[in-house]
Amino acid sequence: MTRVKLISAWFGGALLLAGAVGILESGAADVFLEATRPDFQKISLGVAEIANTGGSDWLAGRIEEVLKHDVRRSLVFDLVDLPGLGIQMADVRNGKGAGSKAVFKQAAEKGVSVLVWGTATWKAVGDQSDVNMEGFVYDSGSDEVVGGKRYAGSPSVVRQMAHRFADELVFRYTGEPGIARTKIAYVAQQGTARELFVMDYDGYDTRQLTADGFLNLMPQWSPDRRFLIFTAYRNRNAQDIDMIELATGKRWTVISFGGLNITPALSPDGNFLAFASSYEGNSELYRLDTRTKAIQRLTVNPSGDFSPSWSPNGRELVFVSDRGGGPQLFLMSSDGSNVRRLTFEGDYNAAPVWSPRGNWIAYVCRTHREYKLCIISPDGQKRMQLTTGPGVDDSPSWSPDGRHLAFSSTADGKSHIYMIDADGKGRERLTFQGTHNSAPSWSPAS
Repeated sequence: MTRVKLISAWFGGALLLAGAVGILESGAADVFLEATRPDFQKISLGVAEIANTGGSDWLAGRIEEVLKHDVRRSLVFDLVDLPGLGIQMADVRNGKGAGSKAVFKQAAEKGVSVLVWGTATWKAVGDQSDVNMEGFVYDSGSDEVVGGKRYAGSPSVVRQMAHRFADELVFRYTGEPGIARTKIAYVAQQGTARELFVMDYDGYDTRQLTADGFLNLMPQWSPDRRFLIFTAYRNRNAQDIDMIELATGKRWTVISFGGLNITPALSPDGNFLAFASSYEGNSELYRLDTRTKAIQRLTVNPSGDFSPSWSPNGRELVFVSDRGGGPQLFLMSSDGSNVRRLTFEGDYNAAPVWSPRGNWIAYVCRTHREYKLCIISPDGQKRMQLTTGPGVDDSPSWSPDGRHLAFSSTADGKSHIYMIDADGKGRERLTFQGTHNSAPSWSPAS
């Protein structure tokens, strides 16, 4: 069994908090920045070497590598090359003395706002091993070491230590949770079946969740990250909506009407489940009250309606309907009223997903016979195509900070999972195994 113990220590005090994880605290006032402003200036941050203080040679290097990638992906920080600026970090790693003060001053003069460094130790305890990591932070604005974190656990959670420290940095400077400890659920081909998997947001630590030899598709997270809800095709005549608990693997059926039951989506508070079903004829949208089990039909239309996605406040749904001919995006209130069409450009627009901040809706658009990702504002006034190039891009899913999208693409021949920044930059492939990986769903923040 994996042993995980987290110990947080604040500099300037003797208090040790076992199992606590908070923001980096100090006497200096916290700085909160609105990272979604168009004129947002990234914070220059340098990561010094994570020094090995005992144990395996790879340990500190692995932590440093993961931390740097997390910092870069956060889009909050501008990761600077400290050696390239002529900054020597040996004294900084000691965290004390005149030497470190001189380096702090040098970094500030070079425009580096934040310096991060640390240590890593591997200790054998009987037949088990413990890893200890300490991370330190210097802020040039306050000209002081503003905080530090200490983590301890088994070697299997080394990457999680780095992720956790990265999230602490993001939280300190934005007041928002970081995404380094988030997960991405997805579908992967297993023989003739398609099963559910989950991985870290950077593509590591993959874990298979289902293994029943059927088609398990379209996973979506519960708001508390404990469950996935998805469509299970057990045979041609039975397409149910199931739920699985990640910690235990316990699984049960939520919707089992006759006909097709697909595209489930839980409301932000978890009180309602929107889904499409054909049990009354053509595909219509329904809403299940997860507390009372009451079901309300939301759409009444001879055309097909499917793929609902909730607004962040839970008051509206965006969905797909072919009532205008080809599939287009429509909006409606969460009770089914006030239906209006959102997209008018192009003859194919599908798979919508509302951004966590509510300012964009991402979807699959067809442009010049190519399926790519687009975003549109909920009022329909702004629209932008995010992806270009070869292959089919499909199934967008927002990161909980709204700064990234996960999606599937056949750009490299086979279907794999990718990450992209919300402005269309920073494309990064996340899966490399198997012949088919699709339908990513990004978890809420931890």
